[in-house]
Amino acid sequence: MGSSNDGSLAAQGAQRSSDDDHPPEPGQRGIIGRILSAFSPNEPANDAGSSQSTALTLAHSLTLPGIANLRRLRVDDVAIPKVEVIAVPLDIGKDELVEVFREHGFSRMPVYKGTLDHPQGLVLLKDLALQHGFNGSSGRFSLRKLLRPVLYAPPSMPIGVLLQKMQRERVHMALVIDEYGGVDGLVTIEDLIETVIGEIEDEHDEAEGALWVQEKPGVYIVQSRAPLEEFEAEIGLRLRRDEEDEEIDTLGGLVFLRTGRVPVRGEIVPHESGAEFEVIDADPRRIKRLRVRMPGVVQAQTPVALIEKATEGA
Repeated sequence: MGSSNDGSLAAQGAQRSSDDDHPPEPGQRGIIGRILSAFSPNEPANDAGSSQSTALTLAHSLTLPGIANLRRLRVDDVAIPKVEVIAVPLDIGKDELVEVFREHGFSRMPVYKGTLDHPQGLVLLKDLALQHGFNGSSGRFSLRKLLRPVLYAPPSMPIGVLLQKMQRERVHMALVIDEYGGVDGLVTIEDLIETVIGEIEDEHDEAEGALWVQEKPGVYIVQSRAPLEEFEAEIGLRLRRDEEDEEIDTLGGLVFLRTGRVPVRGEIVPHESGAEFEVIDADPRRIKRLRVRMPGVVQAQTPVALIEKATEGA
């Protein structure tokens, strides 16, 4: 089975897929291929004067869905990092496997031998239920018999190419493999589709509720998709500072523009007004929720922080 190759062979296969996966002939292309053909494979080079808008372009591409993202974004822009991948060992028991599925609400998970850098394939909840539940087989459980192949993709692969590969091979999950054959992360077909049509929520996703709530005086918990103009009116503070800011519609886009990248969870991004944004929920491709502290709150906290720091050093 292709999924049982070691990490080095997986990396080589992933690299070959990245180099060789060109759109097929017109008569053989699926819907994804026809969508991709609408875009030029070679984007025009930016001149010197356009370099100032790079961060703005990235802000739009990583916070706003659209078909252009299929060519603009790479696998490592959307993949879940390795530390957040939920996987199970090959020798796991049936009851333990059922408990992992129940706890996380996934329909499929990677299976590894020893460590995640030695992937064996995928296990689907449907296969487990049909063979060992619903009055299915009650004999000796073997996870190896349930394994299905998993795809491999290098970080640099365009997400449109991976989406075509998933469609062609009917595998909806891929492991991201680095140049040394180790696993860097994981990407699902849902992750790729969300870059085009936006967030897909199912019965396992928690409802987000209001766009913002006041946690305490001067401190707000805000969804990144909150309209910037409406939030400015709520707090009575203008957050847009220049022409580039005027092109941003959401609070998450404004924070991204300040950093030039997707900030990590827990990161604090200062604003020129004296306010600050703390990232409290994010994934590799977008900011989800922010804690916004007004200038007065930030200034009041600064002396306390200095005292605590001096106390720790004493």
